Amino acid sequence: MFHPGNSVRWLGYWFTPDHDPAAHFSRRLALAQGAFALIRRLSPPGAGLPPYLCHRLATSLIAPILLYGADLFSPSVGTTTRLDTFWRKVQRWTTNCFSATPTGILSVESCLPPVSLLIAHRQRLAALRVVCSPPSVNPATARLHPSFPSLSVHRAPDSSRA
Repeated sequence: MFHPGNSVRWLGYWFTPDHDPAAHFSRRLALAQGAFALIRRLSPPGAGLPPYLCHRLATSLIAPILLYGADLFSPSVGTTTRLDTFWRKVQRWTTNCFSATPTGILSVESCLPPVSLLIAHRQRLAALRVVCSPPSVNPATARLHPSFPSLSVHRAPDSSRA
């Protein structure tokens, strides 16, 4: 007998029947922690890679793994707290700061913004992609209200969006 799972994976997104993004972000967090464990070996505290290369690894490898799907899903406060706790470990690794360093100073020293700001940035970029693309490329753009202004020269005229 076949028993279906309680979550479905599609293009790296984890969908649950109640549309709770916690399952998706907990899996993304586990993947980011695994990648960080491997990358952290390149630069143990006080030795290894210089801080600017650690910053480059954090922004180019760890952040995309951790925040994949943040443009589609909005994590809950508890999930954002768990993501932020992990992200502070990445910030400490990048700067070699002490664990007693305040988090505000830590994000400034590492030049890595907090997770909540990164999520908001990704969601705004996704909204801009929908708004500024032509309907022939993105069907979601065709669903915008006809009175919505088209500010980009790359979008189709408003008359053809019906």
